[in-house]
Amino acid sequence: MFDVDLAYRLNPKVALRPEPFGALAYHFGNRRLSFLKAPELVTLVRALGDHATVADALATVPPARRAGFARALATLAESDMIVPRELPDDRAA
Repeated sequence: MFDVDLAYRLNPKVALRPEPFGALAYHFGNRRLSFLKAPELVTLVRALGDHATVADALATVPPARRAGFARALATLAESDMIVPRELPDDRAA
C-alpha cells in the first residue's frame, strides 16, 4: 500500500526523457517503461526527494489534481520507478 506520509524519491536506476506530453521513464534494472502523461507530474516526480513526505510534495499541486497524481505516484512505486527514501537521523522518529 502506497503511503503518502512516507518520503520517496526517483529511483537512481530510472532515467526520465522529456517528451511534449510529459516524459518517458525507463528503469534500467527491470527494463520497464512508464509514461508520465503530464509535465506537472514530471516536475513532481523530480522534486519528490526534496520534500519530507509525498503529501508535502503533493501540496505543491493544485487541489483538483492531487488525487490523480497520488494514484500515478502509487503506480510508479509499484513498478519501482520511485522508491522510499531514508530520512536523516534527526528527522527519524
